[in-house]
Amino acid sequence: MSNGKLVSLEDRIPKLKQQRKKKANRRLIFLLILFFILIVFVIYFQSPLSHVKEIEVKGNTIYSNAEVIENSGISQTTNIWEIDEQEIEEKLKALSEVKNVQVTTSLPSTVNIVVDELRRIAYIMNGETYKPVLENGKTIQGQAGEIPANAPILIGFDEGEVLDLMIQELEVLPVEIQNSISEVHYSPKETDRFHVQLFMNDGFEVSATLRSFSEKMAHYPSIVSQLDANQKGIIDLEVGSYFRAFEEEGAEKVDEKTEGER
Repeated sequence: MSNGKLVSLEDRIPKLKQQRKKKANRRLIFLLILFFILIVFVIYFQSPLSHVKEIEVKGNTIYSNAEVIENSGISQTTNIWEIDEQEIEEKLKALSEVKNVQVTTSLPSTVNIVVDELRRIAYIMNGETYKPVLENGKTIQGQAGEIPANAPILIGFDEGEVLDLMIQELEVLPVEIQNSISEVHYSPKETDRFHVQLFMNDGFEVSATLRSFSEKMAHYPSIVSQLDANQKGIIDLEVGSYFRAFEEEGAEKVDEKTEGER
């Protein structure tokens, strides 16, 4: 017979009841907390607390913040949880000068829009307005009073083969050389219907053909570095590279190659 202490059934029943009561209380507390959280969520979703409070727009220079927000369709009555980021991105990509868009949400109430716009590589003079030429080769309608900046103005060009070639050649030029061109005049010759005359921001003029435009103009910084900055003139890039000062008759041959190519 065991000498251990015996516990009667009458002694164990109160302990069992107490344990069951604690479990029931814990279950009730858990259900009350869950119910309270659900009520809070319902109130939150139905109240202005879940509405968009702030819209941050970055990367835009052509379109204003107000234009981006308006075209996104987001307002301060939009529920942050109902925002379809991909749908908003597609809406903004439909804008003529937008290349790409990224939309993200930051809780509790902020929407972030990052815009990647198409670069304007040139402007076509169209009467009193200028039609921007985008980096994808498309032209869009210019706005009255719009002043071209950091891109050459194309004068005398009509839509067609010559304009398409001009845009293609500009696209492959380094941005710093594109920005150094003030105007490009289409001036065909009997011997070359692709001839153009350039007026540079530094005061020089360039005579070139579109057949070798980007190849020749890529050396423009090197060519100018060999010339006297105080003596302006015409740089002829049609055949070889020659410089003729405005007040002189003769022409001086210049080297197209950069210092690193010598």
